[in-house]
Amino acid sequence: MRWMGSRQAAAFLLGCALAWPALSQGLFDDNEARRRIELLRQQVEANQKALEDRFAKIESASGDRSALLDLAGQLEALRAEIARMRGQIEVLANQIETADKRQKDLYVDIDTRLRKLEQAREQQAAAPEKPPAAPGDAEGATPAEAKAYQAALDQFKLGNYPMAVSAMQGFLVTYPSSALAPNAQYWIGMAYSGQRDYKNAIAAQRKLLAAWPDSPKAPDAMLSIASAQETMGDRRAAQKTLEDLIARHPSSSAATSAKQRLSAYPKR
Repeated sequence: MRWMGSRQAAAFLLGCALAWPALSQGLFDDNEARRRIELLRQQVEANQKALEDRFAKIESASGDRSALLDLAGQLEALRAEIARMRGQIEVLANQIETADKRQKDLYVDIDTRLRKLEQAREQQAAAPEKPPAAPGDAEGATPAEAKAYQAALDQFKLGNYPMAVSAMQGFLVTYPSSALAPNAQYWIGMAYSGQRDYKNAIAAQRKLLAAWPDSPKAPDAMLSIASAQETMGDRRAAQKTLEDLIARHPSSSAATSAKQRLSAYPKR
């Protein structure tokens, strides 16, 4: 039949057009994406069958001019829908590229900070006359606090993010008044980010800002919040967080990073 190629192609395109909005909502969640892809497949099959039935009716009335005009109208509508979908694909591809870059920047930042912590730890190990303390963190922690904190931080560096969250939360329960408490809260947020649990990551960092607004970790917490917001696709909220970071902590290294990121945003 001369309609078979067009029929199958049109059915597929129409199915994609109807199912695309549902799929585009879950770009960054693998399990959700697989669920939506399966839903898309089912919708495509259903739409293909419906369209094939319609083509069969048109074939049976091929001598009817109105039926042919109806088919031409459907094809023109599909062309318009394809053009719209291509525009959406370009926008979404750009969003994915931006989110990937932000995610890479986040982990480069984490890696840099961890390297500094390791260097400080080695320097302290070379000076045994000084009392032990957690590397690169606030002064005033007891040796027991420093040891417990370092054990929790080691879980993060190993990529054991759920264990790191539990260990840092346990540290806060045991040493709620420790000088290392804001640092522990910060790494809880970063461990949630490592698990792509961005809502809890933002909540953890906001808890740090509420409890220890003057902590040296406060600028880093705000930068982490902005990164999570960007990855979730909320660029407006991320832009405001970066602007607030620069206003509150203008001389921090996090503010320098925030300025670089804001340069990629449109002027408001």
